[in-house]
Amino acid sequence: MHIKSKIEGFEDWLFIEELPDTFNAGTPLAEKRMTIKRPPVHEFSNYMLSSGGVFLMHAKMQFTEPATILFEIEGETINSQFIFYDNMPAGDDKGSKKPRGGARHNIRYIPSLSGKYELTKGVNYSYFLVVLSKEYYFHLINKDSILHADFVEEIKNGKYTSISAKDLLVSHEMRQIINDIVECRKTGELKRLFTEAKILELLMLQMEQIQHDQLSETNTFTPAEQEKVEHARDLLDEQFVNPPVLPVLSRLVGLNEFKLKRGFKAYFGTTIYGYVTRLKMEHARHLLIDKKLTVREVTHEVGFKHQSHLSEAFKKYFGILPSEIR
Repeated sequence: MHIKSKIEGFEDWLFIEELPDTFNAGTPLAEKRMTIKRPPVHEFSNYMLSSGGVFLMHAKMQFTEPATILFEIEGETINSQFIFYDNMPAGDDKGSKKPRGGARHNIRYIPSLSGKYELTKGVNYSYFLVVLSKEYYFHLINKDSILHADFVEEIKNGKYTSISAKDLLVSHEMRQIINDIVECRKTGELKRLFTEAKILELLMLQMEQIQHDQLSETNTFTPAEQEKVEHARDLLDEQFVNPPVLPVLSRLVGLNEFKLKRGFKAYFGTTIYGYVTRLKMEHARHLLIDKKLTVREVTHEVGFKHQSHLSEAFKKYFGILPSEIR
């Protein structure tokens, strides 16, 4: 398969990749990093990883003027795509109730395609893409699996298709896996195995959410309401140490409390309280292991008034006390 991309108006391609269509576990990993900073690019950084039948890219970008990204794909590929964007450019009123951004994902079969992405000036974009050859994809997920039966039929017909009719919201678990892949410090064969395992985990989470969406009440929410639910999640990500109570959160995003609770559970698979608890516990673990803080220090950092309350919550979440994690 052949993959390439460039910024319209630039002479050089961002990348040109020739990858085998066949799955080959013995193919070594190749990694590349690049940065660009010249008009109209305010920021552009790109991390790429490739091996036999797989290409992975994580790009962060912002432009001072509207820009267009051109891309070409030749050969049958399955693409796991994640787009994150901040739709409040620098200088906008920070008190605005307009949702600040979003995060969407989907899985697509692309038999060969030339296309373009139009990007808005001042918006921070983060794009994560996994391109798999058809053979590699079916190495990860059996062709006869009921998880993707309709999707496989379209692949057999050679038709461009998405596994979900609409792009879905990116979950916390998906964000974490993407971060694990990008931040992985392993090398050689260990990194290849780690990356493949994480790609499979990511595909599993995507398919699980797609199946849930097809059966759940998320289809009763309008696009505007979906954005408000996602805005609530973004606010909790920022303020989980001292999160807004439900009535305040409801006012901040402009969605009534009942719909906010129901929508949050439907889209993210957990309650608002459960989501905040998860953020607190994972941050606590990070502070204990990576920052070497004491349990007393961590108690304050994650928003607990008493050390005993942190210990109780930590034990319930991880199965051990914070004092035992070292």
